[in-house]
Amino acid sequence: MSEGAFALEFRTPRAAALAGIAFAGILATVVVLLHAALPVGGDQSRWITDPSRRGQVSLALQLIPYAGIAFLWFIGVIRSQLADREDKLFATVFLGSGLLFVAMLFAAAANVGALLSQYSVSASVPTDQVRLVGAVSTALLSTFGTRMAAVFTLVVTNLGRRAGIVPRWLLVVGYVAAVALLFSPPRTLWAVLLFPLWVFLLSVQILVVSFRTGSSEGKAD
Repeated sequence: MSEGAFALEFRTPRAAALAGIAFAGILATVVVLLHAALPVGGDQSRWITDPSRRGQVSLALQLIPYAGIAFLWFIGVIRSQLADREDKLFATVFLGSGLLFVAMLFAAAANVGALLSQYSVSASVPTDQVRLVGAVSTALLSTFGTRMAAVFTLVVTNLGRRAGIVPRWLLVVGYVAAVALLFSPPRTLWAVLLFPLWVFLLSVQILVVSFRTGSSEGKAD
């Protein structure tokens, strides 16, 4: 395979689909790990003294960079596929909301990661500091990050409708998911999982269409 063909392969719909599926799987795993380690009820500062919960949080933090990388690749390939059909206004909101989501995801992870590093050195962190870090990270991810995910979902769904590349059932799912993410209360597990679920459904749809198109072209040849 030539260098040009290799580069083109990474811009195909299948590349977007695989990146989206990877992002959805990794982020869903991160959310489940964090929810298990940091339950909504009870003292939110006790997790750091529990080796099992601390290990779950540490594993989730290690996975987050890979979720961000996959999501950025997903954004890039989607933009490449839209090409001239991409409206400048929606393109700006699409890219901005996606980048802000990743930035907030990384900021929340860095915040908790710094706390874990401090604990590993001193083996003692003030309870108030643990609660503050948890509150800030939760706000970044489940409040601001979720709202950016809602904007991203809404814009991509609208772009898919205008370009005619998203089926009607997925348009309905996208609009419903966007509204739910936009108005969901903070620290709601189903709302946080809704975004990777939508990305997964969109990615599977892109992958199925890509294989169907490839099969049709092969028969035509």
